[in-house]
Amino acid sequence: MTDLALAVVRAGALTTVQDGGRPGLAHLGVPRSGALDLPAARLANRLVGNEQDAAVLETTLNGCAVRPRCPVTVAVGGAPCRVTVDGEPARWGAPLRVAPGSVLEVGPAVRGVRSYLAVAGGIAVDPVLGSRSTDLLSGLGPAPPADGAVLPLGAPAGPPARVDVEVPWPAPPAELVLRVRLGPRDDWFTDGALRTLTRGAFRVSSASNRIGLRTEGPRLERAVGDELPSEGVVLGAVQVPPDGRPVVFLADHPTTGGYPVVGVVDRRDLPAVAQAVPGTALRFVTTR
Repeated sequence: MTDLALAVVRAGALTTVQDGGRPGLAHLGVPRSGALDLPAARLANRLVGNEQDAAVLETTLNGCAVRPRCPVTVAVGGAPCRVTVDGEPARWGAPLRVAPGSVLEVGPAVRGVRSYLAVAGGIAVDPVLGSRSTDLLSGLGPAPPADGAVLPLGAPAGPPARVDVEVPWPAPPAELVLRVRLGPRDDWFTDGALRTLTRGAFRVSSASNRIGLRTEGPRLERAVGDELPSEGVVLGAVQVPPDGRPVVFLADHPTTGGYPVVGVVDRRDLPAVAQAVPGTALRFVTTR
C-alpha cells in the first residue's frame, strides 16, 4: 500500500504547516492564523490541483528539504528560491513531479522571506478548530516540524494545472507601502505623531514575525497618557506600544490588546508584508 507521507529531511529555520486559517473565532480568543502570504499559498495549491486553502508548508528565509514516500506533484512558490531534486535543478513556481525516496530541496529565499511548498493532496495533519494551521502565539495546530518528522498527505483532489507559460508571481517589495485607515484610537496621539506616521521614514525590523511586523524609525508621541483597557484588535491593526514604534498585527496576532491602535492596514497590502525582508523601507499612506 502506498504511504501517503513526506519525511522532513531538513526543517529549516521556521517551517510551519499553514492553510486558510481559522476565521471567525476571535470572540473565543482564537486568532485567524493561516499562511501569511495567502495569495502565494493559494497559487501554489492551484498549480498542484488542490483546493485553494489546502495545507502547505510555509518556510522562512532558508527553506527546507523533504523526502516523499510516494510519487507526488509539488509546487514551490512565494519567495523565489533555488529548487532541486536529488541535487539537480528543478523548476520554481510550476508543477513538478517527484519520485518516492528523492530529496526535494527548497533553498534559501533569493528575495523575500517566505516560500510555500504545496503537495497534491495537501498536508493532512489533524485539524484543530477547523484548520491545520500552526498558530505560534496560542500553540494551536501542529508543532513546527523537526528533522525526521513524517507529515501525512491527503489523496490528490484533481489533476495539476497545465502550465505552458511562466506563471506570474508578485515580486517581493523593494519598498513596502501600506494603506492605513486611522482609528479607533488615533485621537490618543498628537497631531505631530499622525504626521510622522505618514511622512516618517520607517523600516522593517528584524524582530518581525508571524505575530506582527515591527518597525524601526521615528516614534509616535501620545497625546493621552492614560492606561487603555484591553479591547479587541483585528488583523492589520497598527498598535503602538510604549516605545512609540508602530507594530502591524499579522496572522498570529492576539485578539485583544491594551495599547492604542492608531489605524488598520488594508488587508490587500498584508501579503507584501509577509515578503518584506528586514531593512525594507516602509511608508504608511492614510485612506478614508
